[in-house]
Amino acid sequence: MSEFLGKLQARRRFVTHALRNAALAVLGVGGGAIVLKRRRLLREGKCLNRGMCRDCAVFSDCGLPRALSTRDVLARIRHG
Repeated sequence: MSEFLGKLQARRRFVTHALRNAALAVLGVGGGAIVLKRRRLLREGKCLNRGMCRDCAVFSDCGLPRALSTRDVLARIRHG
């Protein structure tokens, strides 16, 4: 009986490790896909932040018309 329980525990351990590794792989692939999509959008000149320029991480380097206009307006407000 203890041999059966030992095999059962070994099988459960194997399944647990397999599922954990599969979940980690899915997270890694998903993260990589997000990074690649962001790079592709930047390369194509598309907005990453749905037009919310002031809160965007790449606002200072962005060359899209909306960001240029926002920077111009902010400069006029700051400098009178």
